[in-house]
Amino acid sequence: MESSWDNWVEEALSRLESLKLLRSLRPISLSREEVKPTEVESRNFVNFGEFETFDGLRSWDRSSVEVEIAEPTFQKWVNDVPSSGDEIINRDGVVDGHLGVSPQQFRKLLLFSGNDYLGLSSHPTIRKAAIHAAQEYGMGPRGSALICGYTNYHSILESCLSDLKKKEDCLLCPTGFAANMAVMVTIGSIGSLLSAGRKPLKDEKVAIFSDALNHASIIDGIRLAERHQEVEVFVYKHCDMSHLNALLTSCTMKKKVVVSDSLFSMDGDFAPLDKLAGLRRKHRFLLVIDDAHGTFVCGKNGGGVAEEYGCENDVDICIGTLSKAAGCHGGFVACSKKWKQLLQSRGRSFIFSTASPVPVVAAAHAAVIVAKNETWRRRAIWKRVQEFYALTGIPITSPIISLIVGSEEKALHASRHLLRAGFHVTAIRPPTVPPNSCRLRITLSAVHTIDDLKKLAAALSLCINFPDIDKNSITYSKL
Repeated sequence: MESSWDNWVEEALSRLESLKLLRSLRPISLSREEVKPTEVESRNFVNFGEFETFDGLRSWDRSSVEVEIAEPTFQKWVNDVPSSGDEIINRDGVVDGHLGVSPQQFRKLLLFSGNDYLGLSSHPTIRKAAIHAAQEYGMGPRGSALICGYTNYHSILESCLSDLKKKEDCLLCPTGFAANMAVMVTIGSIGSLLSAGRKPLKDEKVAIFSDALNHASIIDGIRLAERHQEVEVFVYKHCDMSHLNALLTSCTMKKKVVVSDSLFSMDGDFAPLDKLAGLRRKHRFLLVIDDAHGTFVCGKNGGGVAEEYGCENDVDICIGTLSKAAGCHGGFVACSKKWKQLLQSRGRSFIFSTASPVPVVAAAHAAVIVAKNETWRRRAIWKRVQEFYALTGIPITSPIISLIVGSEEKALHASRHLLRAGFHVTAIRPPTVPPNSCRLRITLSAVHTIDDLKKLAAALSLCINFPDIDKNSITYSKL
């Protein structure tokens, strides 16, 4: 949709060009001729054709949901003793350099609190991609992307992600947090750029409308932009489109932006993207979506929540991460080429951060390919969602299950009970969530089995009364 935002971005870029502040990405090529993989290895890497994928669970997948903790760590957890994590114990029974603990004193736990939704962190193709890159190039050139840290590996991953998100281009960031910060600060800078360096008048500022339960990285980015008096902030009630419409209607500022998580990390509910798309057409605002928990999980191709809702063209900027369903690390912003140029010139968290190491980027690229092709993983995780509902009767809509129990004491008691039963599920407490809305945050994985879920449901039933679970999202402002 051609809009005033296209003109404002062009004008901002022209302003930066006149000030000689436009920054460029110039990838350093890591030549494929230097690499001599074996015939078997060559099937698995970015520069050598096909990636090896599989049609179902394999033995290595379980390592993404099965963990062990040392006995001293276990005891501190169950007794609610604060720990700095220094009770390091190895297999030889050494504690902080001293002998005396049996090497058998480890507890096996089933992980239900991670974000590796597809179980890709242990995938052999992804491992081999990282190993191959590390053996050939080490960590790669170390520096920010604008200096020497941006390579052909980074460029290839950006291209792959822009295709996934149906956008013109993509910008890699060191983390999803940094990606959100870069986007919010860049949006905020529009007002000052267009006011030619003087303090922007109110009508020249950017009006940002933010869901009350947006992620901390969005909130911190907005706060930073607000600190420089570049934006006016409006917080709308969680997923309340009537409230948002009223705020948009009453706002006289021209430059409007709506930002929302697509799948909310602590409540497990979806933003109504179809309704947001309708409001976008009505009010012609810039729509920014943080699809951290939806990317690779939702949509036929793993394109995310916007693909699932059929409104990819209505999302102007899509922020994502490679540290959750991709099982790797890093963040990205899928957008137009003009927005990318503006972001790489004004997004401070991108500009002043060291680029991701080449082995991490190579692994992430392999993960994108595997996630797209191993469609059974997406089918499996949504089957787990259905099975959990059937076992507990709790009406969940995503792999993120938020069991609100109220007080910190209740949440900690439930978490310790699950720990003794062999499950790694942490209690979520303030300041992550408001007082008296403490909860157990349970996450499902494609690697979990129906037997895993049955055991978890049985353990949960002994510490939580399922009908008492408060499924009403609490609307509050963290700004």
